[in-house]
Amino acid sequence: MSLPETLAAHRLEILGGFHPQADDTLPAGTRTLLLLGPAEPGFWPHLTAQPEWSDGKPDPVDRWSRRIIGTIACDLGAKALFPFGGPPYHPFYRWALQSGRCYDSPVRLLVHASQGLLVSFRGALALRDRIDIPAPQPKPCDTCETKPCLTACPPAALTASGYDVPACHAFLDTTQGAPCLTAGCQTRRACPLSQAYARVAEQSAYHMRRFHGVS
Repeated sequence: MSLPETLAAHRLEILGGFHPQADDTLPAGTRTLLLLGPAEPGFWPHLTAQPEWSDGKPDPVDRWSRRIIGTIACDLGAKALFPFGGPPYHPFYRWALQSGRCYDSPVRLLVHASQGLLVSFRGALALRDRIDIPAPQPKPCDTCETKPCLTACPPAALTASGYDVPACHAFLDTTQGAPCLTAGCQTRRACPLSQAYARVAEQSAYHMRRFHGVS
């Protein structure tokens, strides 16, 4: 079974990758880094049917990611890397930019060529072999005429100036912030690419509630 087929069985896909340069801080011998994230449609129903989701222990999504991506890495003789578990944290933001398929959006969040502002990473594979990687794609924001992300945040916590995290949390504590907690960040959802991406609201709501510290 090919790597894409193996990933697809777990509702994961390769979102980008790159061939490291000498100054990249990666495990020794890494010749290819692949960034992995949810494959839609179907990721959230698949994940919530896994044992980690119902065993009552904390961090089910991260534990599932470690189990699945860690097993795939072992089978390949590779190293699994994750965006959680720090500090210190691996520089997934920088790695995403290096892939040529993610860019710094007008609101400073990562925007992916096909997933828009809903892009997320469950892990990465550091491979000892040099393999083909997904081709770079143009920055989607360059052809987005309206740039709705710039005005979508009700409390203006996400703007071209960056992310005002305290303002975001304060808004989520109000009744007006309920739509963000039940369907996900309004700025992320405003991106035209996000709207075309088949990510279910339940997944976005879960991560938003985790961010805000509510169950």
